[in-house]
Amino acid sequence: MNAAPPLRLLFWESTWRCNLACTHCRRLQTGRAGEADLTTDEARLLFDSAARLGRPIIVFSGGEPLMRNDWQALSDYAHELHLPTALATNGTMIDQQTAGRIGAAGFRRVSVSLDGADEQTHDSFRAARGAFRLAVAGIGALRNSGQAVQVNCTIASHNVRQLDAVYSLSLRLGAEALHLFLLVPVGCGAEIAATHRLDPQQCEDVLRWVCDHQEGGGIELKATCAPQYYRLAAERGMAVEGSRGCLAGISVAFVGHAGQVFPCGYLPVSCGSVRDNDFASIWHNSAVFAALRDFSKLQGKCGQCEFRTVCGGCRARAYAQTGNYMAAEPACAHLPGAAKKRKRAGRG
Repeated sequence: MNAAPPLRLLFWESTWRCNLACTHCRRLQTGRAGEADLTTDEARLLFDSAARLGRPIIVFSGGEPLMRNDWQALSDYAHELHLPTALATNGTMIDQQTAGRIGAAGFRRVSVSLDGADEQTHDSFRAARGAFRLAVAGIGALRNSGQAVQVNCTIASHNVRQLDAVYSLSLRLGAEALHLFLLVPVGCGAEIAATHRLDPQQCEDVLRWVCDHQEGGGIELKATCAPQYYRLAAERGMAVEGSRGCLAGISVAFVGHAGQVFPCGYLPVSCGSVRDNDFASIWHNSAVFAALRDFSKLQGKCGQCEFRTVCGGCRARAYAQTGNYMAAEPACAHLPGAAKKRKRAGRG
């Protein structure tokens, strides 16, 4: 096998099934196509292979992972392999009993999606009345059981003016982290009208807000699917050593419900299937992964940018707009060389 970087995060779409039908869902397939979720034994083989790549965190996602009946047993199995686990859920199925089972399963952290600071904003985006109330109740049950909770929030035009309110809500709910996801138009999200998406300047404004609120806030605050953050942080002199923007195929991989391997959950370019090949072999030998790891292959302004090794641009967003995952990031307002010009002009 060829040399490859260590795997840090393995996102596993444990099931296609979900109790919601969200406007922005990133599920990579538009239909079931007769494909079944990986069986329990197939999931164990996936974890066995991942364990040969180090100690990646296995993130149980979906769909709604709590709709599988073996999620607790599989989390236990991952821990037998000394692999940490995390759970990504919409939170609506979590009562106190389920929260206790989640705690017993040993998930390092549970992320719950809140796509607005109030019921109307969240429920309209999630296309389900009552989803906000149930998710908040689920977070409460998790916190009552001592579980670490992360709030995930997809940022689009419907809630971009609620950043302060979402931040305050996350603090009130006792979350230890708030991760803001800039919308990537794939899956169901590809059908969202262009007017619902943020333009490059709005993305910059969101990421500047993140930079402004990261220090001393009492909560871990992170921008996700937003590699431009690392360019802005570097321009401000914030510590970004050892970190990089887009990690798709570099230290992150995504395995779909039927076994297809993708660089991330938003980039629908298949690298193979764990039903046909060992996952570790795919990680080492995929031509797609090799291209993503070679920053010299970046095209357009991303290829010319002085921050290409820090940021790299969102490969999924580039693919969604152009069909080329090495093309320029369409949601970036930066012009290569602009930072040096500002510095020479004395504007910092």
